Amino acid sequence: MDEPADGEWQDGNGGAGMGLLKGKVAIVTGSSSGIGRAIAERLAQDGATVVVNYHVHEEKAREVAAGIQAGGGAAAVIQADMSRVADAQRLVQETVHQFRRLDILVNNAGRFIPKKLVETTEAEFDAILALNAKGPYFAMQAAAKVLSDGGRIVNISSALTHLKFPGATAHLGSKAALEQYGKGLAQELAPRGITVNTVLPGFTDTGVLTEQYRTMGEQMSPFKRLGLPSDVADVVAFLVSEQARWLTGQVIQAGGGLVM
Repeated sequence: MDEPADGEWQDGNGGAGMGLLKGKVAIVTGSSSGIGRAIAERLAQDGATVVVNYHVHEEKAREVAAGIQAGGGAAAVIQADMSRVADAQRLVQETVHQFRRLDILVNNAGRFIPKKLVETTEAEFDAILALNAKGPYFAMQAAAKVLSDGGRIVNISSALTHLKFPGATAHLGSKAALEQYGKGLAQELAPRGITVNTVLPGFTDTGVLTEQYRTMGEQMSPFKRLGLPSDVADVVAFLVSEQARWLTGQVIQAGGGLVM
C-alpha cells in the first residue's frame, strides 16, 4: 500500500470511536517526536482526529500517524515550518480544508538554544523568536478565525521562565511571550466559549537532554525524577476536554513541582 501524501487521511479500524474527543479535529505542532508526539497520541486515544505536524522529520511523523492508525485512531500528516508565518497559516488552512473544522490547536513546536545573552547572535535570536513565539502567534491568529465555538488552544511554554535559569535568555523570552499571548487571547475568545491556556513542562525525558540537564532536573524535582512526555500529555488532554471548560487564561505548571 502506498504511503499517503502530506495531509492525506489515515484511518484505522473505523477510528477511535468512543473517546471523549470524538468528532474533534486537533492540530499538534512539532508532533513527530517528544512531548508533541505524546500529546498527539493521547488526543487520538481520546477520539480526536489529529494532524501530526513536522518540519523536516517526515519519516518520524508518519510513524506517529501509523501508530495512531494501528490503535484504531485517525490522523493526517502535514508539513509546515512553524517559524514561517505563511506555513503556520497554511497548516490551519489545510486542516480546515480537509476536515471542514478545527477544534483544538496545541502550539508545541519549539527549540532550545542554551546560550548567554552576550554570545547570542542576531540570527540566533531571530530563529528562536520566529519558532517559539512568532509562528505560534500567527497560528493562533489563523485558528481563532476558524475554531469551533467551545474550541481549545494550548500553548507549550517552559517552567524555566519561572526559575533563575542563566544562559538561555532568548529562549526564555520567547517562551514567556506565549504565556502573555494566551492571557490576551483568552479574553478575546471567551465570548465563543473557547479557552486558551499555557502549559509549562519542566525537565522532560524526551531523549535529547544532555547529562548535565538530566542531573539538574532530577536534583531539582521534588519527585527526584525527570518528567515523561506522557505526564505533560495528560495535562494537555485535560485542558482540551469539556471538563476544563472553566479554565482559561491560565499558566499551568506541569513540571512535577519544579516551580511552586
